[in-house]
Amino acid sequence: MNDLEVDFGDDGLVPAVAQDADSGEVLMLAYVSPEALARTRETGLAHYHSRSRDELWQKGRSSGHVQRVEDVRVDCDADALLYVVEQAGGACHSGHRSCFYRTVDGERVGERVFDPEAVYE
Repeated sequence: MNDLEVDFGDDGLVPAVAQDADSGEVLMLAYVSPEALARTRETGLAHYHSRSRDELWQKGRSSGHVQRVEDVRVDCDADALLYVVEQAGGACHSGHRSCFYRTVDGERVGERVFDPEAVYE
C-alpha cells in the first residue's frame, strides 16, 4: 500500500489535532512538519513542530505526559492530520487534560490533572 502524500503547504507545516483514542475527547492542536510526521511514525510517539521555537519536539519528553499514537489520519484535502492517541497525564502545559478546558465565555469546563509548576521547574 502506498502512503498518502500530505500537502505541507508553503510553510512546510500542517495542523494536527490530537484526539483521545478511548473517549474521543479533543486534547490539543499543534503543527506537524514532514520530519515530525516521520518521527511519529518511526517511534509511535507524537512529535510536533514548535512554531515559536522553530524545532521538532516530542510531546511529553520533559513532563512524561507522552502521547502514544494509535493511528494517524489525513483529512480529505490532505492538509490536516488527526493523531488518535493514548494520552499519559495531561495534554495541556497548563495542567489540564485537554487544551480546550474553557468556553469562549471564560468558564472552566475541563479537568486539571497536574500542577505545571511541579512538572516544569
